[in-house]
Amino acid sequence: MKEKIEALLADISALACKTDKEIEEARVRLLGKKGEVTRLFEEFRTVAPELKKEYGQKLNQLKNAAMAKIESLKNASEENAEPAAAGFDLTKPGEPFQLGSRHPVSIVREEIISIFRKFGYNVAEGPEIEDDWHVFEALNFPPEHPARDMQDTFFITSGHDPILLRTHTSSVQVRAMETLPLPIRIVCPGRVFRNEAISARAHCIFHQVEGLYIDENVTFADLKQAILLFAREMFGPDAKIRMRPSYFPFTEPSAEVDVSCNICHGKGCNICKGTGWLEILGCGMVDPNVLEASGIDSSKYSGFAFGMGVERIAMLKWQVKDLRNYFENDMRFLKEFESAI
Repeated sequence: MKEKIEALLADISALACKTDKEIEEARVRLLGKKGEVTRLFEEFRTVAPELKKEYGQKLNQLKNAAMAKIESLKNASEENAEPAAAGFDLTKPGEPFQLGSRHPVSIVREEIISIFRKFGYNVAEGPEIEDDWHVFEALNFPPEHPARDMQDTFFITSGHDPILLRTHTSSVQVRAMETLPLPIRIVCPGRVFRNEAISARAHCIFHQVEGLYIDENVTFADLKQAILLFAREMFGPDAKIRMRPSYFPFTEPSAEVDVSCNICHGKGCNICKGTGWLEILGCGMVDPNVLEASGIDSSKYSGFAFGMGVERIAMLKWQVKDLRNYFENDMRFLKEFESAI
């Protein structure tokens, strides 16, 4: 056995392989289940007891030498390997796949939030599954109030205090008024749900950003100035706004806000339907009943609230004509907004 070990060590020392295939063949020949080193370990069982220590050490040296030689050949093969083409990236996945892009709704949502952060607003969030109190009753919607019909609701449970999918993020404003110290200055972004037929102009799921400011001596003039500053940040320094009387149960007085069309600059086009104006949000002074329902003294404090649809702002910003595009995950559509990131 001693001669076999010495001959095999000399063979291993002189071993040279040019390809990965030759290296693998050498590994199997030496260290495989039927390899030469493996067979010597099987013969070791027949060695006389007084020689086992000597031959055992030599066999271990042989095995370590074989393993080291194979590893050395592999390393040399990798170092000498040349890329298939200049500049080829070996870290790329084996099969190509399309990279995603930021969603236009996410882009606009973050832009709206960043604008109001500059004005000193904090971000508040709340649950999408809500109770009737926070979605309706605390916002001046009594149980039989006809204004509840303005919003077709997805109810999860019925009964005295039903559970439902929120129809607006005003429920977050209620939770803020119940828990936050005054003054309050927040924006509430989030997803909302209404039981509406899906079309190019409507969807059962959409996103809102609502705002709330409560303090002493807050006036409608403060509200108008806040909306004007937002419009100029979002649509450009030349943007103008107009406010039309409207109705919301939780604000009084209430208004719809239009911004001058950023496409035709007020001259009239197919986007603004020839009017020169585009509707962007609803707003108003917080109704005293809403303040009192959340434990705020309406004789001392006043405030304003506003709310806008993120999809609506995105439609105006990029002239998207079909709301359904936002929900189809079509890469061709999403790639159009890469330059906006």
